[in-house]
Amino acid sequence: MADEIVVGVDGSAAALDAVRWAAAEAVSRKLALRLVHATDITSGLDGGLPMPQSFFDELERAGQDFLADAARVAGEVPVSTETPFAPAVALLLERSRSARMLALGASGRSGFTGMLAGSTAVSVAAHATCPVAVVRGRPATGGPVVVGVDGSPTSEEALSVAFDEAAWRAVPLIAVHAWSDAKVPLPAPDPGWAEVERDQLRLLAERLAGRRERYPDVRVERVVVRDRPRDELLARSREAQLVVVGSRGRGGFRGLLLGSTSQALIQQAECPVLVVRPR
Repeated sequence: MADEIVVGVDGSAAALDAVRWAAAEAVSRKLALRLVHATDITSGLDGGLPMPQSFFDELERAGQDFLADAARVAGEVPVSTETPFAPAVALLLERSRSARMLALGASGRSGFTGMLAGSTAVSVAAHATCPVAVVRGRPATGGPVVVGVDGSPTSEEALSVAFDEAAWRAVPLIAVHAWSDAKVPLPAPDPGWAEVERDQLRLLAERLAGRRERYPDVRVERVVVRDRPRDELLARSREAQLVVVGSRGRGGFRGLLLGSTSQALIQQAECPVLVVRPR
C-alpha cells in the first residue's frame, strides 16, 4: 500500500473541494497527494470513425489545465499528477489497490470530459479496494467522527477505520446503531423498548470493547435509536466532521454492492462521507 491519497480531478467545483480536503489530510498524516484526471475517449467517438490528432491534443490540454488548477488549490502540498486516456472508474479502481484513500467530489462535470458525476462516485465507492471519501457539505470544525454500526462484516471494518480516524483527529467517536430499517414512521415506544434498548447498548459495547483498548484516548459515545440508519446518520452529519459507513450493511440485498444507507449519505450528507469495504 502506497502512502498516498489519490484525488479524482475533473475541473468541477466539487472536485476542487475534494482536493482541498485531501490536501489537509495529506499534511496531517504525512502522506503524498496524487491528482488524477481520466478521459474516456470512447464516449467522444462517433460510430467508431477515426478522430484527428487535434481531438486528442485538446483533451490532453484540458486535462492538464484541470490538474494545474487542482495543484494550485492544494497549496504548498507537494503533488504528483497523471492524465491518462482511460475510463474514470477503471482508473480510480486501479489506483485504489495501492492508495491509502481515494477522495472524490460528490458530483462533477457532465459530458465525455466529465469524470466525477454522482454515478462515478457511487461506482467507485462500491468497488474500491481502499476507503473512499466522498467530499460534500461543510464539516463541523472540531466535530466528532460518526460511524454506523449494524454488526455486518462491512460495518466491523468501518468501525475499525472510524476509530483510527477519530484518533488522528483527536475528536470523540459517536457509534450509532439504528434499530429499525422501516420506511414508515415508527409508533411510540412500547413498554418493552427500554429492555430492547439495554440489550442493544450492551451488544454495541461488546463490539466496541476491543477497539477501545487499542484507542484509549478516543472518547466514545454509544447511541441506539429506533430509526432508519440513513435518517439518524444524516441528522448526525450536520454536526460531524466525518461520517464513516460500510459499503453495504446487514439489510442490503446480496446483489447490491452499495447499500441504500451509503448511497443516501453520498447524496445528502452535510459533511464528508468515508465508505469502507471489507478487506
